[in-house]
Amino acid sequence: MIMQVRLPDGSIKIYDGPVTPGQIAREISEGLWRNAAGALVNGQLWDLERPIDFDCELKIVKLEEPEAAEIYRHTMSHIMAQAVMRIYGADKVKLGIGPTIENGFYYDFDIQDAKITEEDLTKIEEEMKKIIKEDLKIERFELPKAEAIELMKQRGQVYKVELIEEIPDEKVSFYKQGEFIDLCRGPHLPSTGKVKHFKLLSVSGAYWRGNEKNPMLQRIYGTAFAKKEDLENYLKMLEEAKKRDHRKLGPQLDLFFINTDVAAGMPIFLPYGMTVLLELMNLSRKLHKKYGYKEVGTPLIMHEKLWRQSGHWDHYKNNMYFTEKEEVTYAVKPMNCPGHILIYKNKPVSYKDLPIRLFEFGRVHRYERGGVLHGLLRVRTFTQDDAHIFCREDQVVAEVTNVVKFIDELYSIFGFTYRATLSTMPEDHMGDEATWEKATQALRNALEETKVPYVVAEGEGAFYGPKIDFHVKDVIGREWQCATIQVDFQMPERFDITYKDADGTEKRPVMIHRALYGSLERFFGILIEHYAGAFPTWLAPVQVVILPVSEKYVDYAKELLEKFDKNGIRVELDDRNETLGYRIRENQMRKVPYMIIVGEKEKEAGKISVRTRDGRDIHDVEVEEFITKITREINSKSMSLSY
Repeated sequence: MIMQVRLPDGSIKIYDGPVTPGQIAREISEGLWRNAAGALVNGQLWDLERPIDFDCELKIVKLEEPEAAEIYRHTMSHIMAQAVMRIYGADKVKLGIGPTIENGFYYDFDIQDAKITEEDLTKIEEEMKKIIKEDLKIERFELPKAEAIELMKQRGQVYKVELIEEIPDEKVSFYKQGEFIDLCRGPHLPSTGKVKHFKLLSVSGAYWRGNEKNPMLQRIYGTAFAKKEDLENYLKMLEEAKKRDHRKLGPQLDLFFINTDVAAGMPIFLPYGMTVLLELMNLSRKLHKKYGYKEVGTPLIMHEKLWRQSGHWDHYKNNMYFTEKEEVTYAVKPMNCPGHILIYKNKPVSYKDLPIRLFEFGRVHRYERGGVLHGLLRVRTFTQDDAHIFCREDQVVAEVTNVVKFIDELYSIFGFTYRATLSTMPEDHMGDEATWEKATQALRNALEETKVPYVVAEGEGAFYGPKIDFHVKDVIGREWQCATIQVDFQMPERFDITYKDADGTEKRPVMIHRALYGSLERFFGILIEHYAGAFPTWLAPVQVVILPVSEKYVDYAKELLEKFDKNGIRVELDDRNETLGYRIRENQMRKVPYMIIVGEKEKEAGKISVRTRDGRDIHDVEVEEFITKITREINSKSMSLSY
């Protein structure tokens, strides 16, 4: 048997029998072999010591390369599972699953008579370090399905038996390191000593296979990196993220709260929070007008037949809420698109009317399992800055390009950089492949025309069309998915919407779905963490607080309050019977951009002293000068303070 292996530089190696990527790496250089984590074989991640017996393209994956993270983090999840079994007893630990996730890994355990706490993570880490020091060889082997089931039954691994029974293949792969054996597709590092830099992060509960009817398992989360420096930087970022957690800052700053007893996943916004939301909405409305949109409003609850026609009944029913009156079923809308189609169909449309751009702050409700709810970031009700563009097919690229420009202008105000993901046809889709390809190409053309960097996510489109998702990067480097654009040839077909073309014939428009904030509530949560609650002045719930030094200067403070208020500045008076130092500290904790301090000197001169939230003091400031500067800062939506 002769086989050819093509390397990234185009060279071809020829072998007369099976060969491992590790052998090929060592042939190329000893250094490459020592630094290798695994390989890409025809684009698929592959163990370094797993034989290849077919013609292929091969790339050796080095430890510091992005593809290696999945390999060494997967190995680290096995090392963690082995450590847990050593500590709590192999006969008492039933293994769930242990996949890699973004920036880390986890493993689920069912442990007899033991509950793992955060304090236990240290001893698990110590045992993991011992396993790493042992540098155990990691070996892949396969068994026929029946033998695999018998092996796991002998080991008491009931969850693994359940998984194997559902595997369609005749053979099942396992990985072994020392006494530890686990059902796994791999790939893994060649030994447990290859990567040393890891940290266990937290422990939580998780239902087996995500189903609340199944047993609750104990899940341990961890992370690992090829370099110590990268691990340290990531842990610093996590610490910073904890300080910025919107679930803590939101109630602390009187922005919002969630009452889980009566409205789980449904945030309640306080006056300060509503102030921020209204500012975001005002900005959005102003930009929508600039880009040619008309604002509309559609009902929250509509007849089930609308949702059957749209396809949501067949593809999204489990995520919807329903109510019944007079023996008629109504659905609480999970999306705004069918309502906007009703507006389009309300009167005849000519080709001259297109494009029609309809925009709505649409409140939607979507069921999410209780275990995945997360502050404002994962909720059951939210408001979308939703819009639908109805256009001719020859207008699609121009319209998508226009939306991308809109997104760029909006995100630049908040200091966000972003990248895009182009998601293609999923298995559960409506319509034929040719139509999907046409829609996907239109999105691809718009991305390339606007030079937005993007990657392709195969099979992750919406059920009715491909989409572009925009991922913004916050100040500490985390990415958040916000805006989305979807090209839809299916809804116009299902609702039989048309326009009269220049030749008098009826044509089918294309529908573009798009949201820019995405969820207004989620975007708010992201901003709280992005700014650590210290919003720029234009967005701050309270822009100025006036602090009279004592009761004698309250009248002057009230004069200033009235003047600032008349100039459209959000201002409050803090004349509580507390020391000035206490009130300054309190308002710094509230992250108010400016504190105006007035005493005898300020009152006599008709001036003010200004203290910024970062602790700077500016004395002898003319009142009109301050008003001019802060007004300019608010109107320009400046990211920095005037002083």
